[in-house]
Amino acid sequence: MPKIAIVAGEASGDLLGHHLIRALKAKRSDLTFIGIAGPKMISEDAKSLFPLEKLSVRGYVEVLKHLIGLLKLRKNLFLQLLSEKPAVFIGIDAPDFNFWLERKFKAKGIPAIHYVSPSIWAWRGGRMDKIKRAVSHVLALFPFEPALYEAANVPVTYVGHPLADELPLEPDQKAARETLKLKQDKLVIAMLPGSRQSEVSQHAALFVKAAHLLTQKYASSQISCAQFSGVQFSGIQFLVPLITRETRDIFEHAIHQTYMEYPDMDIDLQLLFGHAHDAMEAADIVIVASGTATLEAALLKRPMVITYRMPALSWWILKRMRYQPFVGLPNILAGKFLVPELLQDEATPESLTDATQRLLSDSNYLAEIKQEFTKIHLSLKQNAAEKAANVILSYIK
Repeated sequence: MPKIAIVAGEASGDLLGHHLIRALKAKRSDLTFIGIAGPKMISEDAKSLFPLEKLSVRGYVEVLKHLIGLLKLRKNLFLQLLSEKPAVFIGIDAPDFNFWLERKFKAKGIPAIHYVSPSIWAWRGGRMDKIKRAVSHVLALFPFEPALYEAANVPVTYVGHPLADELPLEPDQKAARETLKLKQDKLVIAMLPGSRQSEVSQHAALFVKAAHLLTQKYASSQISCAQFSGVQFSGIQFLVPLITRETRDIFEHAIHQTYMEYPDMDIDLQLLFGHAHDAMEAADIVIVASGTATLEAALLKRPMVITYRMPALSWWILKRMRYQPFVGLPNILAGKFLVPELLQDEATPESLTDATQRLLSDSNYLAEIKQEFTKIHLSLKQNAAEKAANVILSYIK
């Protein structure tokens, strides 16, 4: 019974791994999976040796704080997986963690496949030599990536993105609102502060204060929605999906602190356990921390404001290593600033409010966003899990 060693580094990798495992099992029912997995992969019978949350650390400063523990975990993980004699190793994203493992497995004669090209087109392009030494094959999600690997003689396959396969070209906003038991006549704004505790800590107060300002402006008729939907909304409701008890506690604390600062604050804000997809599909506008959620919002054809904050030192380092003027996946795929990006010092409650107002007031702009997002969806819809599974199976003797 062939074993596949597989390591996902965060929630988005867990989703990719879930689709991939399902596609592999449909072709080979005798395969087993072991490594680091999240709940979605575990639901497909993957065995997780360590909690996925152990790897969910982002930013230079945050990684340094946990570095010794991560290095020990990685070494123990390698030894445990090697003892299982896997037929192939698959690293899903998390390149700084997985490249080391891939290089080790490749040196032992075990094929090492990296699923999700690291963003060498955005920053740290010098990693190509490291990638070439570490991997047997790269599975790329975006159409502009294969040419970079082909130029360096690294085996690569463009597989597209599973989300584009999964999501319909036309989302059903009414059904999503019914699922969440929302009123159909409300202006709904989904706020996604990120999946990690560190991200929610950076964004929670920012989002609550922006919700307060937007509610105030709507109440004073400074926000007009007539051009947006053809009808006047009865009010604004904010949805905040959070995936863990810890992130919910962080956001609830930010709400309490903001109430202390603004005792007159009266916002209609609903915290959700999970339901990020439903919240975005139900929304008219999405305010979202940069990451995979921005791509999902684009595939749902939702106009959005992208934002991100991180510790100052991490931002200072990242800013100097960046190749492109934009960081949000929808803008990268569109090749232009299609939707607003408000990063670090520019990410204020006032700027988020202003950017949201502009989206609501310009029907032509909204139509352009939807058209561009539809083009992106069609380009990424490639039956990704099926293609990825075929490549992986070609490496299993």
